Amino acid sequence: MSKLKPWLSAIRLRTLPLSVSGIIVGTCFAYYNGFFNIYIFILAILTAFSFQILSNLANDYGDGIKGTDNTDRLGPERAVQSGAITPDQMFEGIKINILIIILLVFLLIYSAFGKSHFLFTLIFIGLAGISVYAAMSYTIGRKAYGYKGFGDIFVFIFFGLVSVIGSYFLYTRRLDHHVILPAITIGLLSVGVLNLNNMRDIDSDKQSNKITMAVILGYKRAKIYHLFLIIGAIVISFLFAILYYSSFTNFLCFLAYIPLVLHLKTVLKVKHPSDYDPQLKILALTTFIFSLLLGVGYIL
Repeated sequence: MSKLKPWLSAIRLRTLPLSVSGIIVGTCFAYYNGFFNIYIFILAILTAFSFQILSNLANDYGDGIKGTDNTDRLGPERAVQSGAITPDQMFEGIKINILIIILLVFLLIYSAFGKSHFLFTLIFIGLAGISVYAAMSYTIGRKAYGYKGFGDIFVFIFFGLVSVIGSYFLYTRRLDHHVILPAITIGLLSVGVLNLNNMRDIDSDKQSNKITMAVILGYKRAKIYHLFLIIGAIVISFLFAILYYSSFTNFLCFLAYIPLVLHLKTVLKVKHPSDYDPQLKILALTTFIFSLLLGVGYIL
């Protein structure tokens, strides 16, 4: 059990619900349109978990060997930073994780497209490869994009657009305009989680020359940026519910606005970066709950 504990810490279980928020939304809208496959759903969830775990392990490894994770960091102590897992052990864990992803991706694609739709198969294999590269190169390597202020863009693309629209396509084999606004909403909320993390670590990131959007903007403007992300998600989801209204249950997702507004009030009052840490879990779970309410609201 003592050997398992640092790996569970490195996996960061609290981040896993956020990783499947887009899958839930894409699945629910596919179901709403008469498309559902339990095997695709299970494999999509497992694949999303695996990609999130890969990202977490790679971040632990990359920030650990670069010295970004140090005693000045305000968040939970990382595995490589603490010495609980050596860099070599972490890299081996990353390689095993990639093998698991390869297996899950091929099973998922086969469940969705079978032996036909060769072009779709190639596209999704390509997306999977790009996703692995994105997860790895966020902090690993000399050109790690997470150190150059591009993390927010990648999170928006992969956690929002690719997750929602991609999962919807796996069921339906088509692109529909009605999943675009939900994809943008989930993307904005996911970037909000990243921004909270970066606002918490702004001082240690500056010292380590890790240039995040929060470092670029500074304390005050990073808060304004955070307001833009969360309020933007609320406005876009509200417009979606109005534009694509089908029944009163479509408004269930509005219930998630309550914790989102309370979250913003707390963020505005924060004076010390460490106070952002509890809000990470709150925003991640709220995004997950929002995705459930949004999806269920259309299939009831």
